[in-house]
Amino acid sequence: MDHLALLNLALCYMEENLSENITAEDVAKACYCSPSSLQKLFRRLAHYSVKEYLIKRRLTLAARDLLNRPQDSILDIALRYCYQSNEAFTRAFEAMWNCSPSAYRQERSFADLCPRLNPSEYDYGDEEMSRRKMVDISELYDLFMERKNCWFVCCDIQSLVPINKIARKAGDLAIAETARRMDQCSGPEDLVFRIGGDEFAMLTASQDCAYARQIADKILAMNGQTFTYEDREIPLHLYADTACFTEKNLRYSELFTSLHQTIEGSKK
Repeated sequence: MDHLALLNLALCYMEENLSENITAEDVAKACYCSPSSLQKLFRRLAHYSVKEYLIKRRLTLAARDLLNRPQDSILDIALRYCYQSNEAFTRAFEAMWNCSPSAYRQERSFADLCPRLNPSEYDYGDEEMSRRKMVDISELYDLFMERKNCWFVCCDIQSLVPINKIARKAGDLAIAETARRMDQCSGPEDLVFRIGGDEFAMLTASQDCAYARQIADKILAMNGQTFTYEDREIPLHLYADTACFTEKNLRYSELFTSLHQTIEGSKK
């Protein structure tokens, strides 16, 4: 089995069993490969372990349920995603989102901090672009097809590497803070998506360029504000720019590339 087929099989198995208490060893067994081989491949492509991916995906789906299933208690959602108590779930949730489940349910609207990986376009010759292309933006694309001529606001973190050098956890919190800022600046019909390692896109519900520019300016105005990692206040700066794609038949891969080109343009 080649690497791409193995990764696809592993991801499908994990996605189908996120409500089950599976381990990395269970995933490897389902894929008929050794745990060490699977971990090595997964770390190369995703830059974290199978266990970390399972945790991040469960907490992403849990965040969705907090928003979309108000009839479910926090304990119901915790149990659904393999946490045996409110306390254990809250600790894990706060570690990822820097926010308690109850506060998140009241204040947030963005849920996809760890989108599903999609390695269908993976290219071993370009590690950085491959990492970006693994992110599944199919929901964003479907929404884009409904909202033709609406504007995007695209964001990226400035200098994430020095933050990651403080600690990997600090980098994760910087990404969560980026999502929070975009969420805070969005309108009620605007939706935020993570489209790469530290790249985000907000698809607005407006065809007005000035509206999108106003959101981008609000995000940029927060540059220099800090987030807390342990006892340290770390300043965070973002790039932000706007774009509107009017091609009638813009394909999935073309939208993905165009969004990242907008981000690159914001850095000039």
